[in-house]
Amino acid sequence: MIDDIHLFLVHAIQLERDAARQYEDLAQVMGAAGNREVQALFDRMALYSRRHLKEAMNRGGFRELPVLAPGEFQWPEGVSPEAASWQGVDGLIDVIAALELALSSETAGYDFYADIARRSNDPEVGRMAREFASEESAHVRDLQAWIVRMAA
Repeated sequence: MIDDIHLFLVHAIQLERDAARQYEDLAQVMGAAGNREVQALFDRMALYSRRHLKEAMNRGGFRELPVLAPGEFQWPEGVSPEAASWQGVDGLIDVIAALELALSSETAGYDFYADIARRSNDPEVGRMAREFASEESAHVRDLQAWIVRMAA
């Protein structure tokens, strides 16, 4: 269980770093496929992740990105939730599959933060985890709406 605010923020930084990288990959693939609209969505999502990363660094007072050994992370399945569903992006992925992949990742990020919010014994960690879960929830809703729209 994560009951230390700095440890929580290191996890948040890594999670957002992973998310930004994957969104950048998806944006590149969508751009190569000529889908500028979805490319712009993924570029925007990468930007949000980079902003969240910077916010977590500022809240923790980190000047440089903190480094933990892989065994020091407390991920639910041994890997960052935002990276768990990403096994590299196939250059031939279609729009719906790309959106569903992003949705899976955001849902895992939401679940991670919500679980910490429920279980942490530290009030500050719980409060911040709820805030981060709320942001991830908004991303989940946005991606669900995109899936519906693009499938129509």
